[in-house]
Amino acid sequence: MAGKSVFISGGTSGINLGIAKAFAAQGDKVLVFGRDPDKAEMAAREIMEQTGGIALAGSADVRDIDAISALFRDAAQKLGAPDVVIAGAAGNFMAPAVNISANGFKTVVDIDLLGTYNVFRAAFDLLAKPGASLIAITAPQAVQPLPEQVHVCAAKAGVNMVVKVLAMEWGQAGVRVNAISPGPIQGTEGVERMAPTAEDKAKWSAHTALRRFGTPDDIAKAAIFLASENASYITGTILDCDGGMKLGDASGDYVTPRQRPGA
Repeated sequence: MAGKSVFISGGTSGINLGIAKAFAAQGDKVLVFGRDPDKAEMAAREIMEQTGGIALAGSADVRDIDAISALFRDAAQKLGAPDVVIAGAAGNFMAPAVNISANGFKTVVDIDLLGTYNVFRAAFDLLAKPGASLIAITAPQAVQPLPEQVHVCAAKAGVNMVVKVLAMEWGQAGVRVNAISPGPIQGTEGVERMAPTAEDKAKWSAHTALRRFGTPDDIAKAAIFLASENASYITGTILDCDGGMKLGDASGDYVTPRQRPGA
């Protein structure tokens, strides 16, 4: 994939910054952007310093499709037509529904759901076609109801459907559309909000089949796979990259032999 052009929303921190570094490290040219231009510049410098690759910083709010379109046109002139577009910007907070205002609910839906659509739609006319790969970052809450997450559950369920419908409509143009659904990823803002204590983190890890948190590198590898020729016949797929968390509670001891009653 060396030399591809990769545009990443929310690429200034966390999972998405890790994805940007992985693409840059293999020789791709990356655009990272978010609402804060200073954070974008810092992220681009960090990518270039750590990988020796090419990184461009941009500033746009994913809720503003005109701003995204202008940014993408400028970036395409500098980096080339986008081969890979990753919609990773997201918002979240923990709160029961009775404590979430209509504006708070709308804000998360606008960033996660509308933002994903805006990023993909703004990119479509510029994409390198055929062969372009679009990847959304969704979440387990898209299919698993979770208390204090009604806004995120609604937004991410919508993201999954945007991915599937666009995969159906844009496949004829040779554009693949998929999503990655990360589990708990260590060192991210999301984990710190949802599992702020060591006890919370231990509980999450214990309930995961692989008994550990994931890393940004785990998600980056999944993104590189979905963007590569190795996934050329994969579209409309939600790839769970969660250590088996979505399978259910796997906290029992299933490996060490146990004495059965009556044995």
